[in-house]
Amino acid sequence: MACGGVSGLLSVNYQSIKKWPEQERPRERLFSRGAEGLSTAELLAIILRSGGKDMSALDLARELLIRFGSLKELDDTAWAELSSVKGMGAAKTAQIKASFEIGKRLFGHHGRGISQNPSFRNSRQAFEYFRPRFYGLKKERFLCALLDAKNRIFREIIVSEGTLTSSPVHPREVFRDAIREAAATVLFVHNHPSGDPEPSRDDITITGRLVETGKIVGITVLDHIVISDERFVSIMERGYF
Repeated sequence: MACGGVSGLLSVNYQSIKKWPEQERPRERLFSRGAEGLSTAELLAIILRSGGKDMSALDLARELLIRFGSLKELDDTAWAELSSVKGMGAAKTAQIKASFEIGKRLFGHHGRGISQNPSFRNSRQAFEYFRPRFYGLKKERFLCALLDAKNRIFREIIVSEGTLTSSPVHPREVFRDAIREAAATVLFVHNHPSGDPEPSRDDITITGRLVETGKIVGITVLDHIVISDERFVSIMERGYF
């Protein structure tokens, strides 16, 4: 057989989306039905704009979803691996990565407007704000947010990445920028890729050191929040300190 398998089927059945009936084209369907009426593959095809040789944008979108399993896995895929997929390349990879990042930023600001200096009244608000920055991460990240006297964030610093045991969080590193920037308070956030945000013994020990250091330098530790994709635990609300 001259053309076998999937590639053979594509060469026979492939037809440019531009030649499809207008009511079946993803972009036109979006105009008529709204974005919520489209499948994930159709939305992804609109972002991709075009496919590859013997492959429409919708074919390519379906191939990506089949290959990686979900949008979350697609988002987690490294740039080099995604751009190496047949029909992708650097431009389409950039389009997908940019669209995911826009979604995360929108999700992070949802319900709070677009303030560049948010303030928090409780740990739930902090969790909702920081959740997009950690969502789907496969390694631990420890972040320090610097806040002013009204508990408004004016800077975020990634202190370490890895695990808290293999990449220790040193108080001097955490508070160096807080002192330089004259922060009134600091908020710590780190994730548990396992999905269980229950604080470990190391988490509690490190928090204790940071709280004591904060007292010495005159900067209050507002909270240390441990988060997963769906849940969080506030160490301060648990009453450890």
